[in-house]
Amino acid sequence: MKQITATGENVEEAVQSALEELQTSRDQVEIEVVDEGKKGFFGMFGAKPAIVKATLARNPVQDAETFIKEVAEQMGAPVEITTDVNDRDVHMELTGNKIALLIGKRGQTLNALQYLTQLTMNRETDRFYTVILDAENYRARRKETLENLASRLAEKASRTKQNVKLEPMPSYERKIIHTALQSSRQVETFSDGHEPKRSVVIKPAK
Repeated sequence: MKQITATGENVEEAVQSALEELQTSRDQVEIEVVDEGKKGFFGMFGAKPAIVKATLARNPVQDAETFIKEVAEQMGAPVEITTDVNDRDVHMELTGNKIALLIGKRGQTLNALQYLTQLTMNRETDRFYTVILDAENYRARRKETLENLASRLAEKASRTKQNVKLEPMPSYERKIIHTALQSSRQVETFSDGHEPKRSVVIKPAK
């Protein structure tokens, strides 16, 4: 976090000076008044300037965007990011000429980047943010793929009377499987294993 000391004829002017130097707004800084200053006689003799310390508050969303751009640059796939924040849910849409590199096979690279971005955002903060990274509408297409997969494997489990275990998936993808089959009378679902190797198991209903 960046911290500066600024002065002014009074506290208000000192704060304004600090904001101008940091090029930010009042809600983005923490202000500590070091000295309230003194006007002096006739506004001149014995006057002392007001002194404040201004600390630029950490912005977890900006930290996350910077992290993603740095990683993408190192991978040779620079991106632009459109971010939508809804309370603690943060959705980031990535665009770029080589976006396929950031998606990876079955979204594995995108999932890994999403996990690391969430760690970056939640570092040194008292709020927990949930991050979703998307690119080229991948999440919607993946959701449709998983729902179709759930239907096929549910039919297999029901037909063979045996459990069917899916490949390991992140929690929000497992949720898609569970939700797709929650109203089924033929099968039940549960998660098995430990992160990051936790998988959905589809079993015939009793």
